Amino acid sequence: MKIKLGENSYGKNAVQLSKIIRHPAYHEFRQVTVNVSLKGDFDEAHTIGDNSKILPTDTQKNTVYALAKDHFKHSIEDFALYLANYFVTSQAQVDEATIDITEHLYHRMVFDGVEHPHAYISGGGEKRTCRVIKSASDVGVQSGITDLLILKTTDSGFEKYIRDKYTTLKETADRILATKCEIQWTYDKLPADYTAQFNGIRELLLQTFAGHKSLSVQQTLYAMGQAVLEVYEGVREIHLEMPNKHHIPFNLEQFDIQNQNEIFIATDEPYGLIVATVTRE
Repeated sequence: MKIKLGENSYGKNAVQLSKIIRHPAYHEFRQVTVNVSLKGDFDEAHTIGDNSKILPTDTQKNTVYALAKDHFKHSIEDFALYLANYFVTSQAQVDEATIDITEHLYHRMVFDGVEHPHAYISGGGEKRTCRVIKSASDVGVQSGITDLLILKTTDSGFEKYIRDKYTTLKETADRILATKCEIQWTYDKLPADYTAQFNGIRELLLQTFAGHKSLSVQQTLYAMGQAVLEVYEGVREIHLEMPNKHHIPFNLEQFDIQNQNEIFIATDEPYGLIVATVTRE
């Protein structure tokens, strides 16, 4: 029986980087987590323990910090592109570099309508993400959002589904729709300004969610993805994961009180998970 090494990669994960960008009138604070993964000519490191073509993962970590000094000044996509290109061009044995960056969002505090120059407040659990995959001949960029918790109190229902002997769920034309979204979109045409594109897509996703008369989470998911593809021609496809964060009406009738869709039990588990990719034909 012949045995051979299959596809492989290695890199450094969870590189925690914080940076202050000092402008004349204010400070800009950025906090990111960077993952580096390299593919290439590493067979002999696995098969005979020859490390002569291995760039240590500790060196990869140090490279992230060193290059951040002069090259992390704008979007996480711009920084990821620079990092990926650096690893591919500086290491002849590297065929492909993948850089994943997650940004932990902070906003400057506002007092009396004026932003404080150097005091920040967390943006909550929501994070901005990107993935760059770079080879010698090609580059792909994916941007996204994770842990985006959104909710609306009406304009959502769930009716006319399959009912069998195990079904206990009651149909409703008016319910809370809550979800913690994970969304990634892939570019066909790379934008000149990743941050402006991100902000525009995020705003459109929220507007579509808020304004959509939802017959199911599936329908709302598709409407959100469709809206992005219709407006942003440079986006090839968009992937959405939308767990249904259930809010179940509490039974007040046991206390001779009528519950008119006002009192609910918020549940974390178990939950429905709706996943789809919306793409162009």
